Amino acid sequence: MEFTERTPNKRSFNYACASGRVAHSLSAIGRGRAMRIASWGHAVFAATMIGLGILGLIKGDFTPIWLPVPKAVPAREVLVYLSAIVPLVSGIGLLWQRAAAVASRVLFGFCLAWLLLLDVPHFFLDPGMELTWAACKTAVMVAAAWVLYVWFAGDRDGQRLGFATGETGLRVARALYGLALIPFGIAHFTYIERTISMVPGWLPWHLAWAYFFGGTFIAAGLAVLIGVYARLAAMLSVLQLGMFTLLVWVPVVVAKPSASDWSEFVVSWALTAAAWVVADSYGQGSRSSCIGATNE
Repeated sequence: MEFTERTPNKRSFNYACASGRVAHSLSAIGRGRAMRIASWGHAVFAATMIGLGILGLIKGDFTPIWLPVPKAVPAREVLVYLSAIVPLVSGIGLLWQRAAAVASRVLFGFCLAWLLLLDVPHFFLDPGMELTWAACKTAVMVAAAWVLYVWFAGDRDGQRLGFATGETGLRVARALYGLALIPFGIAHFTYIERTISMVPGWLPWHLAWAYFFGGTFIAAGLAVLIGVYARLAAMLSVLQLGMFTLLVWVPVVVAKPSASDWSEFVVSWALTAAAWVVADSYGQGSRSSCIGATNE
């Protein structure tokens, strides 16, 4: 197992090396093997893609992260299986050194196409919070896939698609992620009663927490967009999404979950994994490494 840390400059070099010590100790067990992990966020996201693919094949329907999909969409049945097979195969490929570049390219292209060809047109045809939420979910997935594409892109990709790779690609991916966080925060205020109902019962001041977390999503999105305390904002947004998954949806699915509850849990988990990849990009940059060469 090979753990590759990528850092763009000396400032982030120490952070990446420090955060990779545990990974480095594991890589010593199987150095030279085919497994390739660039960060813990990468590993969790890849596993999540595999899980989404398996879930989609078992259900024979779209997994919640891709919903809603209008009934009138052409070749809808084909899209059902594409939305399962592409994440499954790409997730496996992201963990395999020889396949990581191709897998990241395919997953990025698929997520971007889903956003531009399905979510965005339907949003403009019927603007509203539901379709805004759908587009923002996909945008977060695109941002994570884009970061992985930047990490694993070869020299050919850099020459042909310079705007999508390197530091430029990372900046665009992060901006897309920041832009998606803002409607997440707005939804807390738009559906304030729903937000209050999801605050764990053992916490006091439910209304205050609802407003607080709505505000922090908006603040984090703006910080990432303008690049002020962007790394901190990205890390805290992962923490917030992870806490939401752990404190709200895990107790629900452990109890007596409905189909809707399971869907919310899956979406929350997937968004947390994707956000983790984006947050990792601030410590690892785009190309260089502190633990072994990427082509080892």
